[in-house]
Amino acid sequence: MTSWRKAGTSHLFRGEREPARNREALEQFVSPLEIAALDRQATIAYGQTRALLEKKGRPIGSMDLLIAAHALSLSVRLVTNNVEEFKRVPGLRVDNWV
Repeated sequence: MTSWRKAGTSHLFRGEREPARNREALEQFVSPLEIAALDRQATIAYGQTRALLEKKGRPIGSMDLLIAAHALSLSVRLVTNNVEEFKRVPGLRVDNWV
């Protein structure tokens, strides 16, 4: 899990009946996962991938591009239900578990 993806979960439980309990359940779920920081390699992959996709006239959304670049920089497989968007990224290995 990426550090910025984990940060993005902080707002998930607003307005819920038992936000503390649900937040604790999420923390227990993610606690065994390695948290990968967005590093220099990811920013380089972002720039290269964005330039390539724009040159081909097939850009993807900025957040999806960041996700793809981070996966590329870590040489990991991306698990997503949004395969159509990510399959445009050369070299990105994508799985859909849904």
